[in-house]
Amino acid sequence: MALSTCMVRAAEPTPGVLPVGSDGKPLNLDFETGSLKDWTAEGDAFKDQPIEGDTVVKRRGDMRSNHQGKYWIGGYERRGDKPQGTLTSVPFKVTHPWASMLVGGGPWPETCVEIVRKDTGKIITRVSGIEEENLRRVAVDLKEHLRAEIFIRIVDRHSGHWGHVNFDAFRFHAEKPVIPQRPANAMPAPDVYKFAGLPPEKAAAAMTVPEPFIVTLFAGEPDVKQPIAFCIDDRGRLWVVEAYSYPRRQPEGQGKDRILIFEDVDGDGKFDKRTVFMEGLNLVSGIEYGFGGVWVGAAPYLMFIPIDASGDKPAGKPQILLDGWHYEDTHETLNAFTWGPDGWLYGCHGVFTHSRVGKPGTPHDQRIPINAGVWRYHPTKHIFEVFAHGTSNPWGLDFDDYGEAFVEACVIPHCFHIVQGGRYHRQAGQHFNPHTYIDIQTIADHFHYVGPNPHGGNNRSDSAGGGHAHCGLMCYLGGVWPDEYRNQLFMGNIHGRRLNVDVLKANKSGYTASHGKDFLLANDSWARFINLKYGHDGNVFLIDWYDQQACHRNEPEIWDRSNGRIYKITFKAHINENNDLAKGTDQSLVLYQLRQNEWYGRHARRLLMERFGAEEARKKNPDSYRNVSLRLRDILVNHPLEIRRLRALWSLHAIGALTEERVQVGLKDPHPSVRGWALRLALENGPPNEKLLEAIQRLASDDPSPVVRRFVASAALRLPLEMRWPLLAALANHAEDASDPNLPCLVWYLAESLAGGDAKRALQVVQEGKLPQLLPLMVRRIASAATPESLDPLVAAAAATDDPQVRRAYLNGMLESLKGRRQLGAPASWTKSFALLMKDGNNEIRQQTLALAAI
Repeated sequence: MALSTCMVRAAEPTPGVLPVGSDGKPLNLDFETGSLKDWTAEGDAFKDQPIEGDTVVKRRGDMRSNHQGKYWIGGYERRGDKPQGTLTSVPFKVTHPWASMLVGGGPWPETCVEIVRKDTGKIITRVSGIEEENLRRVAVDLKEHLRAEIFIRIVDRHSGHWGHVNFDAFRFHAEKPVIPQRPANAMPAPDVYKFAGLPPEKAAAAMTVPEPFIVTLFAGEPDVKQPIAFCIDDRGRLWVVEAYSYPRRQPEGQGKDRILIFEDVDGDGKFDKRTVFMEGLNLVSGIEYGFGGVWVGAAPYLMFIPIDASGDKPAGKPQILLDGWHYEDTHETLNAFTWGPDGWLYGCHGVFTHSRVGKPGTPHDQRIPINAGVWRYHPTKHIFEVFAHGTSNPWGLDFDDYGEAFVEACVIPHCFHIVQGGRYHRQAGQHFNPHTYIDIQTIADHFHYVGPNPHGGNNRSDSAGGGHAHCGLMCYLGGVWPDEYRNQLFMGNIHGRRLNVDVLKANKSGYTASHGKDFLLANDSWARFINLKYGHDGNVFLIDWYDQQACHRNEPEIWDRSNGRIYKITFKAHINENNDLAKGTDQSLVLYQLRQNEWYGRHARRLLMERFGAEEARKKNPDSYRNVSLRLRDILVNHPLEIRRLRALWSLHAIGALTEERVQVGLKDPHPSVRGWALRLALENGPPNEKLLEAIQRLASDDPSPVVRRFVASAALRLPLEMRWPLLAALANHAEDASDPNLPCLVWYLAESLAGGDAKRALQVVQEGKLPQLLPLMVRRIASAATPESLDPLVAAAAATDDPQVRRAYLNGMLESLKGRRQLGAPASWTKSFALLMKDGNNEIRQQTLALAAI
């Protein structure tokens, strides 16, 4: 017996014949009768089968059924993963030496298709899925079993994650089917956890962390349950959202969620005071503190809840700032709120929830669409923007010392460096701009799961980091833990019940994230870490949903509502300062920018923005404003550490004191991050004046750092179209950026933005440039109009050039753009161009020309 498998699409007809029964008639082994005729079902797993049509694509965009014909067995489609059972065919005689069948679903030995000898009961072969719904064809060698009777047994004995099996289209073959190999499914043994369902104190004690770190319980049930998001205020208090509404938004006025405030008065690492701030909220998924209230995400709303003078009671009803946040998938809603270095509120959004965001009353066509991505909202100007598009379901966002943003992801590679205007690898669906063509990829050089399929590694990936699903991300800048942890990314691993660490290393204009040693192991199968943040003492708070159930499901009854925890991870005890930063002087807020612990820097910058961000406030306190501005300018100009100069730059921007002179200081700074940020902040309030535009042009042309050029490319995407042309020409002229992880994509987005207005000029600029990726992309973009007029200059240019690389770029671009098209009108220059191209000595070019002629 030999087994081979393939990746061929199941929907494609496969040669072969159906086995016949004792009456000589074909058996219903492909279910095209629409029934289970010729099969016997036991248990509940296969009730209401077979399935008609592709129901998979309707519920998840990243997979297909790939069934053959009209009907198929889809184990999940009717009853989910919980039921178990078998589906057994009638026996039939082996009349051919080979057979094939379509198999999908769970990767477990308990979810499989077996071919069994009737006479001996021996299993000839057993095949499981590879944790995807897509049916893939499997070939089975039956030469040793010719003329024997066999039967098919479809087995589902697994009720957990991916506890189902898919099947279709058993066929006999006279010869071995020629089919490619499918991904292997050699799964390791299940991960083993010592504990499950521990009480809060014991759960903290069971965790493993490096010495001399310790994990203690800050709060646990019954004081906190279902913690889904949290933030830290200027007094070091934790504001925690309890999510009882999840996984379904409740009827209006019947929300179950609430916000709690926890305060550690004596600094012993445990809460002493617990306050219920607000109840009756609905499907809350994000929270942040600042500007006199808390910012709350509760799809379909982004809300602001003002706080009264006591500091722990609402000063009024929630104010709806934005609506249109959708919740088709309630674990992919707006989340991970945090203040950015630029003073905006940042958050994440998942790929399977399709939002159209705007202020209440905004017409549909004026709303901003977002599914996967990172967004930002200005707290005083009330402007909403999508900062970057793409990834999967990010539920963790943070910034490093240089103000660079990072998110974690699920299913797809897990770590991304997020730059303004970026478009990133997507788990599913298409980019909003159909001419994106290329997107920015992960910075991770590793996976946290084993095997060929992300889901297949769940609960079996201890050796790799625990699994594909991540929740919560912290870039540690607390200043108390050892230096080796600073600027490293800590992320919760859902199936791994641990905290992964990714080690950041500079890579041209971006980063590479390498696998660090896992920092914390829960050793408890119920641990579900949601987010983590460093606090005012430099140690870290970690919230734990704590549930036997790991993956999102929409059945409210499966979730354990009785528990939840907040842990504190401590390197060394601190002296409790009991500071309320909001009561600090203006000068003290400036000095906080010099602290090692960026918690102080971030809170102090926001407080400075609250005090001086508005022109009216600056006029009211001119002397204090002037003193603060001058002190910050002194740090910007004279401090030896670029990180402190950056904090001064961000603070000057926050208080409206980033004058033209100070921008020029930043643009001339020796460190590329300072130069880049000076450029970005200078353009926050609109297009540049002539002097600044000249400075930006010099940076694009002459700056030696790809980091600065990356800032220029992002900034150019926000400028008026006419200002973009010289910047495009300059950026496209850096051959050294061809292998950069970000710049070819960003420069392409810039070039594409200009192609619609002047295709000829855009084509000329990229052809004269030195980034080889751009020309075939621009040809593809122009050819997408698919008219003789749009194609004519392209075919003429392909024929006219003597450079084989350029000629190939033109042909590749046109073929890619016109894929699937037929009977297009011929461009005016086609006859002449075709003759010239067919004289090319390169056979590949001649073949491309013939392929183009067939369109």
